[in-house]
Amino acid sequence: MPSFDIVSEVDLHQLTNAVDQANRIIGNRFDFKGVEARFERDQRVVSLFAEAEFQLQQMLDMLQSALHKCDIDIACMDMGEISQTGKQCKQVITLKHGIDTDTCKLIVKKIKSQKLKVQSTIQSEQVRVTGKKRDDLQTAIAFLKAEDFKLPLQFSNFRD
Repeated sequence: MPSFDIVSEVDLHQLTNAVDQANRIIGNRFDFKGVEARFERDQRVVSLFAEAEFQLQQMLDMLQSALHKCDIDIACMDMGEISQTGKQCKQVITLKHGIDTDTCKLIVKKIKSQKLKVQSTIQSEQVRVTGKKRDDLQTAIAFLKAEDFKLPLQFSNFRD
């Protein structure tokens, strides 16, 4: 029976590439010469360090641009508060991974409301959709792409 999974994941290798690229941009920018500013990554958490808040905002724009170039949806970013310690500012950005239970229930509810001939089940942090025909599954994917769930969704593991 054909099926696919709805997931929300961040590729850690691409995230590393994006952070490294943003660090190189900082090293080359004229307005950051002589400024102690950097990006650090630990799993799905990116920390921004700079000397002033306006520099953090510029760094955030650089990071978003680098993430976009590495095909990571910036909607998965969860911005932390800016904290000032001495002469250094820090902001922590967490990238969301997995779909929370409430969003999974909402996805299942929306699929059922369309009265498609598919079944959807919640499996921890993802939703599996099964159906008898491939066309029904493709209709479900098109419908879900048009909806806004406030986080990026990927459709993986499509089996015929």
